Amino acid sequence: MESHFWTAFLASVLAALVTSTGIYVIRRFEDWGRRNNTYFVCFAAGVLISVSFLHIIPKAFEMSPQAPMFLLAGYLFMHFFNRFITAYVCDRPTTAEYAIGLVPMLGIGFHSFIDGGIYSITFTVSTFTGVLAAVGMVLHEFPEGIVTYLLLIRGGFSEKAALVSAFLAAALTTPLGMLASYPLVSRIDMPLLGTLLSLSAGALVYVGATHLLPTAEREPAKYSLVALGSGILVAVVVILSKP
Repeated sequence: MESHFWTAFLASVLAALVTSTGIYVIRRFEDWGRRNNTYFVCFAAGVLISVSFLHIIPKAFEMSPQAPMFLLAGYLFMHFFNRFITAYVCDRPTTAEYAIGLVPMLGIGFHSFIDGGIYSITFTVSTFTGVLAAVGMVLHEFPEGIVTYLLLIRGGFSEKAALVSAFLAAALTTPLGMLASYPLVSRIDMPLLGTLLSLSAGALVYVGATHLLPTAEREPAKYSLVALGSGILVAVVVILSKP
């Protein structure tokens, strides 16, 4: 169990570092970051969707008979949460500009906190399951850092305030989520762990299919399909090479 803790913690710290790198890159090399952000999004989407359907969901179904219901619940929770944080705010004239940065930042912060919980769950199931989930999740942290910073700038935050806020919301929350959830996750039985894994899978499918891919479609790039296919291929190769 101790090894699971440290692998989950290191994965969450790596995610925070990758997010921070995205924030740094977009601040120092804005043109490069804007040009290539879509490729990171597509690659991460390919990995997350493939890993979820080919390994994490079947694993959850194997562990718990309640997994299908909780898979749907995980997906719908992420959907309704994202709908909730944008409702009744961005359409108000007095707060619309500020909300462009603030509302997504709060949503991304909560989402990143949940990511930390997913690391706890998947690494407790097995190191291989944790690594598979971490590959896609860590990759999508880079564009997430870029998006968080740009939205805060667009919403009227100063560069310094956007930098600090993006780091706290998108980066630091991931290891905090992992540390907060691990003591609970590490003490539960296998069927309940399977239901939590299915919840995580629902969240991962949402991030890949509903959050990342539409972003890529709104900002098409010449080799976006290549990036998506590469993400799928990497996930398939890793899963098939499992000993």
